[in-house]
Order: sequence, then structure tokens, then C-alpha cells
Amino acid sequence: MSTIRATALSRRSFLVSSGAVGIAVTFGGFESMTAEAATNPAFKANSWISIDGDGTVTLMSPAVEMGQGSMTAVPACIAEDLDADWSKVRVITAPDNEALYGNPKFFGHMVTVGSRAVTGYYQKVRLAGAQARRIILVNAAEMLNVPVGELSTEPGVVVHAKSGRKLGYGEVAKTATVPNPLPKVTTADLKPQSQFRYIGKDLPRVDIPLKVNGKAKYGLDTELPDMVYASVLHTPVQGEKPVKIDDSATKKIKGVIAVMPVPTGVAVVAETLEASMKGKEALNVTWSQTSKARHYDNEKLAGEYRKVAADWGHASVDMLKKGDADGAIGKASKVVAADFVAHHVAHCCMEPMNATARVAGDEVWLWTSNQSVIDMKLAGAHGAGTKPDKVHVGRPFLGGGFGRRTDWDVALEATMLAKKIGNPVKVVWSREDDITQDMWRPFAVQRIEVGLDDKGDIVGWRHRIVAASYMARAIPPLFKKIGGKDPVSAVGGEFRYGVPAHRVDYVRAQSGFEVGAWRGVGAGYTKFAVETMVDEVAAAKGVDPLDLRMALLAKHPRSLAVLKTVAEMADWKKKRPEGRALGLAYSDALETYTAAVAEVSLDPKSGKISVHHIWAAVDPGLVVQPKNVAIQMEGAMTMGLGAALIEQITLEKGEPQQSNFDSYPVLRMADIPPIDVKVISTENEPTGIGEAGVPVVAPAIANAVARLTGGKRLRQLPMSPERVKSTLGGA
Repeated sequence: MSTIRATALSRRSFLVSSGAVGIAVTFGGFESMTAEAATNPAFKANSWISIDGDGTVTLMSPAVEMGQGSMTAVPACIAEDLDADWSKVRVITAPDNEALYGNPKFFGHMVTVGSRAVTGYYQKVRLAGAQARRIILVNAAEMLNVPVGELSTEPGVVVHAKSGRKLGYGEVAKTATVPNPLPKVTTADLKPQSQFRYIGKDLPRVDIPLKVNGKAKYGLDTELPDMVYASVLHTPVQGEKPVKIDDSATKKIKGVIAVMPVPTGVAVVAETLEASMKGKEALNVTWSQTSKARHYDNEKLAGEYRKVAADWGHASVDMLKKGDADGAIGKASKVVAADFVAHHVAHCCMEPMNATARVAGDEVWLWTSNQSVIDMKLAGAHGAGTKPDKVHVGRPFLGGGFGRRTDWDVALEATMLAKKIGNPVKVVWSREDDITQDMWRPFAVQRIEVGLDDKGDIVGWRHRIVAASYMARAIPPLFKKIGGKDPVSAVGGEFRYGVPAHRVDYVRAQSGFEVGAWRGVGAGYTKFAVETMVDEVAAAKGVDPLDLRMALLAKHPRSLAVLKTVAEMADWKKKRPEGRALGLAYSDALETYTAAVAEVSLDPKSGKISVHHIWAAVDPGLVVQPKNVAIQMEGAMTMGLGAALIEQITLEKGEPQQSNFDSYPVLRMADIPPIDVKVISTENEPTGIGEAGVPVVAPAIANAVARLTGGKRLRQLPMSPERVKSTLGGA
């Protein structure tokens, strides 16, 4: 069951607090129903843990599952301090109750982005488990008539060592009551790492059986009584509106119910999905020509952005300022400088964008594969003319997210149509919609200048990022509050390298085109710029790129560890066969330390880069599920590989020139090289992993190409054959 709604709880339900953390624990089973049945859409559940009389322990998973494994990792943290028997655990996705299930690292909202599921919930859910365990012990002490201090637990069992008696958690739950006063739990009561049973161990992922046997429910699987379908003919350019709608041919198609404009285009509502799609194809719409986005041409804009990036007097926002980088570079013996361009890339989620909405009075129910409850509530409220607390959001599995499913466009379409039609409406986008209407990763131009002294040592580093702002569009109040900084579009310019003066600034590009969050977002292009420049500095100094990084990171042992590890994995010093070379890159994005080496060859005639092997080492702090961390790294590096080599959205006069996989190619299985990952667990708080593999791939490849070509530097993403040939030709 991917989405569960629970009814009101029994008298033994309670809410306890530990510091600023609210924890709810319930004894007794859930009366629940699946969202797709939709006969009681109350979404009323307020617990983390339920223990049935047979010992079954039901744990809530607060983050949505989109293949990243959080549906196993986060409940495993609950089970750890609960001391549950994992063989008797079942996991269900938490309902949209942000007061209980909000992520502390997202202002208490139920948002699953930024690789912050485990790191955000880690302490909160462990405290929930510890609190429940303490209450079980208090009740067991009364049942056995012994002091609570004489009791201990084994998985799913309370043990009284003195008498040899044991009570299963199910036995305790049958008669358990809420202690008054409640026992207090703090972080001091959490298990030490030496006693972990589940954290740090590889547990089978709970979502996999459902996906294998076909029982997993995605947003696209939603079926409701009296439901109708809708397809939307979207505007070809962001911001345009229909001026004239000729729907005469559409209305002749059997099953078509209505044709109506929505903010994103013109919708065709029909009895079947097929009829709605045929009706959409038959529409003849004249669009307005007034959008600012019609002037958007990323090839032309690259030149404009380069001028802004090179003008250090141009107004900007400081992302980082350490020392006087400008002064140091001005006095440097040598300055190494370069511009970098990164083009738009699309999300291409396997499950196309979709949403199903039902509106009754001022109440809205939304079923959509989504990464953000709050964004869906706001979309539903806007679409139905109601308040966000009247919008109830189902949380099914996601067929890919990568940041795309935080956006509200398809949810708004479904809600507006359901409000007007009166029936539940399912909106399904085609693959062409999915690509052309995507909120792509920002188009970015960067400039880095590095000042060197007469020994080749860095005296100053300055980095400017010119890109549209994700934060300004998605979270305008926060963007304003933090002074126009964008820690999404402009993340990654900061680093652990020991340089005496360091400046990173951001210029918000406002060219009329909105952008979105794409796995790792800014770090995917900023680390490309940073890491290729580090190699260029190493070449200018005449030292090995690994040795330079080790020297610059000498005061950061975790960074040194991943570099040493990946160098050993790839046998960095070993000479490669003729025509092959290794490239190295390092990243500290997401507070996770990652290093990668790529083995690469190049065909100078075709310009094609071939990647033969990738090695990576990663330290994400305390590792909850080691095998899953490795899998997430592999997936992220695979996605990063496509963005590095072939993926690009090109806009001409605001219109995307790619619309499906024939014009927007993605990597095939045959294109993926062997990827070896070494996971390093350390005694630090868990940090993000879902995006950590992306930033290191492109620079590792580019650095390998530079070694193959005697220092020819690739500075545009993707590193397409045409760009490679241009670079080799000296252009």
C-alpha cells in the first residue's frame, strides 16, 4: 500500500514532546483504506508507530518513495530505537499531516527533495522510536510487577533478566495505557552506534516487492468512480495564452465532453484518455505573441551572460566572501581564467506528469505523484478557490522525481477542471508535454578567475554564476528574505579547498524563462567549473591533480579519505593503455564528500567521448543503508553522465526544439560503463546521498579529455561531439 489514510485513533493514542520534536505513538491497529478507493478521503492519521496484538509493528514513512529507498531507511531508524523485530514490521506512507510528519530541515513541510529525507528525519524518528520503547517498558513493568529499571528489550520483546520472563510487544500493546506523567526521552536515550541492529546494515527495501508484483500504486494508477480524463494542448512558449480556439473538429470526436482554457493552455475533457488525446490533436489554437520568453534563445544569451559574468563591477549577490579575492587576483603573478556554459536539461521521469482531482464544495482531494505536500495544497486551493487546509493530498509512489514533482502545474490543471466539470478529472501528459513543458535545470554561464603567486600557489579565487533563479519562482518570500541569494541555482561554488581569499557571487538572469530543480541543480554545473579549474591550476603549477587536491584539503580529513580511496580504487598512478586517460573530480555539495575518477577515450574525428569506467568514493556521514547508498550513487552518476555528454534542451525564440527521445536522446544501457562505488561510513550526522553522484561526473570526464589532448579544455555542457571537435580545432 503506497498511500494510506487512517481514521480517528483509539483512547490510547497520545502525543508527546521531546524538546522541539512532537512525537505521536499509537497502540492498537490502524483502520485504514487506500487512497485509490476514495470512499473516505479524510486523511486523518496522527501516529508514527502502531503495534498490533499479534506483534505486528506498523511504521509511518514520512518521505515519498521515488526509488531512493527512503521508505526503508527512515523507518529503519524508527525501528532501531524502538527495538522492533524487523521481520514483523510493515511500512506505510504517512498521510499529509505536516504538523506530525513535516521535515525539520524543510521548515516542517512534507517535502522530499534535496537529498534530505534521512538527514532531515533522522533524529526526529529515532526519538519517536525511543519514546515508544520507553512506554512499552513502563507498561511491561506494571504487567510483570517489577521496577522498569530491571527491564531491557530484544527485537520485539521485553526481557526481565532476573526472573527469565519475557513479554512480546504485541502482548504489551493489548492492554497498554498512556503513562502519566509521560516518560521523558532525549537524544541521550538514543542507542549508541555500537548497539545498532538496523542502522548501517543492509535491509531489503520494502518498496521492491510491491513494484515487482505489480501492486505498487503510482499517481497514474488512480481510478475513481465517475472519473473523466483530460489532455492539455500547452502553449508553445512559456507565458502565452490562447487568443482564438477553434474546437469544431475536437467536438466531433466521440467521447469529448468539454474544451476549456486553463492557465497552461487549452484542455480537452473526455470520457476516455484516448478521446481526450485525439481531441487535443484536433484543436486549432492561435496563441498570443507577447511573452517575454519569445526572446529567449540560449545560444544568443550565452554571449550576453558571458559579458555579465566577466564584469566584476556588475551588480551581484554574495554567495560567499572570504578575504579580498579581487585584490589578491589583481596582484597575482598569473591569473588562470575561463568561462563555462551549461545548457538546460530535462527530467524525463519514467512516469509522465499526471494528477487526479476531485472537488466537492470547498474540499479538494488530489492524487498525484508528488514531492511536496505544501505545493500540492497551494495548487489545489488556487485551482478550486478554497483554502490549503481544505486540500487533501494522496502520496503514492513516484515513477521518478528528481525535483520535477515539487512543481504544481499538472495539479492545478486537474483541480481547475474538476471544479468546472463536477466529476473527478485525471490529467495525463504525453511524453512531448513532459519534455517541452518541463521545468528544466537552469541555463547557466559562469566565470572563474584564479590568481597564482610566482610558485603557482593560489592566492585568490573568484567565481561568478549567472543563471535564472529557482528560488525566486518557487519560494519568493524566502528568496527575498535571504537577500536574493539562491542556494539552489547557485549552489556549489563554495568548497573546502584551503585558499586564502575566495569570492562566489550570483547574478540572477531574468530573461523571461522559468526554471526548476533538477537532481543536484546548481552543483551539477558549478562543480564542473570548479573542478576543471582545479585541474587547470595543477597544470599551471606542474603538479599532479590528485596531489594538488590533497594539499588544498590537508585540513579536512574526510575529504582526504574519499580522494585517497578513489585513487586506490582506480590505481591513479598506473599508466593507462594508449588512447585512454583518467580524470579526477571532488565534491562537497550537500555536505557529502565525494570523489570520482573516470577512464576515458576520445575519437578525434567524430568528437565522441567514450567513458570506459567510473570509480567513486563517498562519505555521507553515518550510513543507514550502505548498499542503497551505493545504488543511489550509481543512479546519480548515470544521470550525470547523460547530462555531461548528450542531453540538452535548445530554445529558439522561446520554443523548445526537443520534444521526445528522438530529439532529446538519453543514455541507453549499452552506454553505461562499469561503475564501482566505495561507501565510507563515519561518525557524523547522515547527509544527502540522492544527488551526490551528479556533480563529480562531468568534471572527471572533462579532466580526462584534457589529459588526452595535451590540455584542451572542454567548458560547455553537454560535451557533445560537435563541441569536442570545435575545442580540438582550437575554436
